[in-house]
Amino acid sequence: MLTVSINFRGFYLITSIDKLDPSVIYRNLEESDLDKSFQLPLTTSIGGNESTLPLREIIHRLEVGRCWIKFETPGIMTFSDREKRTLLARLVCSTQFEDFLARKWSSEKRFGLEGCEVLIPALKMIINKSSEAGIESVIMGMPHRGRLNVLANVVRKDLDQIFCQFDPKLEAADEGSGDVKYHLGMYHERINRETDKNITLSLMANPSHLVAVDPVVQGKTKAEQFYRGDTEGRRVMSILMHGDAAFAGQGVVYETFHLSELPSYTTHGTIHVVVNNQIGFTTDSRMARSSPYSTDVARVVNAPIFHVNADDPEAVMYVCKVAAEWRNTFNKDVVIDLVCYRRFGHNEMDEPMFTQPLMYKQIRKQEHLLKKYADKLISEGVVTLQELEVCVSLYENLITVSKDEKILHIRHWLDSPWPDFFKPDGEPKSMSCPPTGLNEEVLRHIGEVASSIPLKDFAIHSGLSRILRGRADMVAKHTVDWALAEYMAFGSLLKDSIHVRLSGQDSPSPCLDHVLHDQEVDKRFCVPMNHLWPNQALYTVRNSSLSEYGVLGFELGFAMVSPNALVCWEAQFGNFHNTAQCIIDQFISAGQAKWVRHNGIVLLLPHGMEGMGPEHSSARPERFLQMSKDDPDRYQVSDCEVQQLYECNWIVISPFPFDLIKAKVEKYSNAELIWCQEEHKNMGYYDYVRPRFLIVHPKDPMWYVDRDPAAAPATGNKFTHLAELKRFLDTAFNLEAFKGRSF
Repeated sequence: MLTVSINFRGFYLITSIDKLDPSVIYRNLEESDLDKSFQLPLTTSIGGNESTLPLREIIHRLEVGRCWIKFETPGIMTFSDREKRTLLARLVCSTQFEDFLARKWSSEKRFGLEGCEVLIPALKMIINKSSEAGIESVIMGMPHRGRLNVLANVVRKDLDQIFCQFDPKLEAADEGSGDVKYHLGMYHERINRETDKNITLSLMANPSHLVAVDPVVQGKTKAEQFYRGDTEGRRVMSILMHGDAAFAGQGVVYETFHLSELPSYTTHGTIHVVVNNQIGFTTDSRMARSSPYSTDVARVVNAPIFHVNADDPEAVMYVCKVAAEWRNTFNKDVVIDLVCYRRFGHNEMDEPMFTQPLMYKQIRKQEHLLKKYADKLISEGVVTLQELEVCVSLYENLITVSKDEKILHIRHWLDSPWPDFFKPDGEPKSMSCPPTGLNEEVLRHIGEVASSIPLKDFAIHSGLSRILRGRADMVAKHTVDWALAEYMAFGSLLKDSIHVRLSGQDSPSPCLDHVLHDQEVDKRFCVPMNHLWPNQALYTVRNSSLSEYGVLGFELGFAMVSPNALVCWEAQFGNFHNTAQCIIDQFISAGQAKWVRHNGIVLLLPHGMEGMGPEHSSARPERFLQMSKDDPDRYQVSDCEVQQLYECNWIVISPFPFDLIKAKVEKYSNAELIWCQEEHKNMGYYDYVRPRFLIVHPKDPMWYVDRDPAAAPATGNKFTHLAELKRFLDTAFNLEAFKGRSF
C-alpha cells in the first residue's frame, strides 16, 4: 500500500493511492502488456487531458504523483500578526467559556471541549473562508462534546439562554418536554465580521445517538439548496462534526457518505471535522475499530483526509483554509482529523483514571493550549502579557454579566423555523383549511397526461403501453385505480406550486409509471408528472441507495425546511422501517416535544397480511401507535384538527375518535362490539383500541377475532396463512360466535 502523505509541522494528508508489490503487478503480464493503453476512470485526474494511458505510464504517475495541495511551498504557513492575534482571541473565548462553566457549575454534566479548544477557531476559519467564497448558509451537525461552546462562540447563542439551562429551578414557558442542554440546536442569521456578508448558521439538535444527525443535516442542506436554486452548492453548505469512535463505528456514517455523490442527494461537498479524542467513552481505539485511522471510512468516496495536531493551532488554521478551498473549488467532501485528547472523562462526573491510567497521566502533564500559544506569541512580540490579560478580562466580563434567566423558552432553541406558518408565539397563523376538491377538467387533464408520453420519439416498453392505454380508458370512464389516484393527488399539489418529493428503494417503479425509460436510448427517461403545466412545481422522484436509516434521515431533514412541500419516504415493505428506527424514535416521534421541531415527513409503509411471509406483511402499526401520546384512560375532547397539526399523525385512528365511536355505540346500544384485525393479537391495533373502547362503552366487553399471539408477524407457509384467514373471517361474520360466552 502506497500512502502518499505530505508531512508538515504536525499534520499530513493521506491520499487513496495503492502501490502493489511488483510481483503482483507483473503477475501473468508480459513486458509488452505494459505498453497497452487502458481507459482511465472518471475519479482520477492523473491523465490530464488524456482519457487513456499506457499501463507503464499509469504505474509511473501513481508512484511519483502528488495531489493538488502543496505544503512544501516556502512560507505557505506564514500568518500575519493580525491573524495570530485573532486566533489567540478565539482560543481565549473557547477556553474561558469552559473554565467559567467548570467553576460555576462544577457538578453539572456539560461535555466540555477541554483538550480540543482549537475546534472553535477551526470552525470560524471554515465559515469565514466559505463566506468569502459566496456561501450564505451553513448547516451544522455535531455530537454533544463541545456543543455549548459552539453555540456560544460560533453560532452566537445568547449566553443567558445557555446558562439558564444549568439552573435546577428552571421553569418551562412553552409546550414540550425539552431536552438536555448539550442536545439542543439553534438557527441564527447575522453579519460575518470577517467578510461583512450575511450568513445564516443552523446547528441541528441531536439526540445521544452521536451521528444520527448526519443524514438529517444533509437533507436540510439539500432542501435549502433546492429552494434557493443552488444547483452547485455555491450558496449553501454543511459541516459535520464527529467523534473518532462514532465516525469509525456507526454505520450511518458510511450510509451518509454514499449519498454524497447521488443525484437528488448530493450536497456538493461536506466538510467533516473529527474531534479525535483517541478514545470512545472508556474504549481504547484498539478495541473500537479494525482500520488504522478512525477516518478511513471517508476513503470510500476518495475524500482527502487531513490529520492535524490539535495542539498546533496555526497548522489547524491552515488545514481549515485548505479544506474550505477544496470544498468550494471541487464541491467534494473533505475530512479534517483533529488529533487531540479529552482532558476529563466522558463527562465531567467520570474518572478516566479508572480505565485509562497511563493515558491520563500523560494528559495531566499536557500544558493548556491557550497558555502554550500565548507564550509563543508573547515571545515573538506579537502580543504583550498585558494585552492578553485584557483580552481574557473582556471575555470574562462578558460571560459573568449575563442575565440569570429563570424561564426556559424552548422555541428559542428552534433549529429549523417555519416563519410563514407559525406566529412568533408558536401559534399557527391560520387554522382554516381551504377546500381541496378539484373540478373535473383538472382531474381529466392530469389523467390524460398520466396516460401519455409527453416527449416525442420516446420508445417505452410494450407492457407499459398497455398500462397507459388502460389508464386512458379509466379516465374516459371516470374511474380510477390507486396509481391514477396518486397521480391526481400529486398533480393537484404541483399545480398549486407545492413541491412533491418521493424517495426510496424502487420508488420510480414502472408499476406506477413515475418514470418512463426509453428502450432505445441509454439514460433517457421521462417524468410525465413534470409535464402537467408550464409553471408547476417540480416533482422529484428518485431511487435511493439501499439504505433506510440514512435515507429516511435525509428526507426528514429535507422536510424540515418548508411546510409547503410533500416529502415522502417509501419503504419497499412496511417493516423495512425497522432499520431506520432511530430516526423514527428520536426525531420523528419525539422531535416536536424535545425541540419544538416541525416536520411534514410522510412515511409510506406498505402493510398487508397477504401470505408473503414474516418480513413482507406487517408495517408494525402497534409500534407507531405506542408512540402517540393520547391517554387511553381519559375521554379526550380536544380539537382533532388542532391536535393533528401539532402532533405526529401516525395512523388514521390516532388521535382516537372518541366522539365518533361514542355516537355509533349509543345509536346501536344493543349491538355487540367485535374487533377484527388481520394481525396477531399482540400486534396491530388491538392493544391501542381496547382501553379506549372501554372508556366509551364500559358496560359491555369488546370481543376479539384475529390470529393468536405470536412472535413473528406472519407465517411463511401459504397454506397456514389461508387457514388462519378463513378461520377468523368465519368467526367474525358468525352472529352466533359469541352467544353464551362470558368475557
